[in-house]
Amino acid sequence: MSVYQALMLMIAFATLILALNNKDKK
Repeated sequence: MSVYQALMLMIAFATLILALNNKDKK
């Protein structure tokens, strides 16, 4: 796996977690 792919995975995970956290707050 390339560094770029790993970076994209990290961003995708962070976005998902942030979205879930925002849903819980509402």
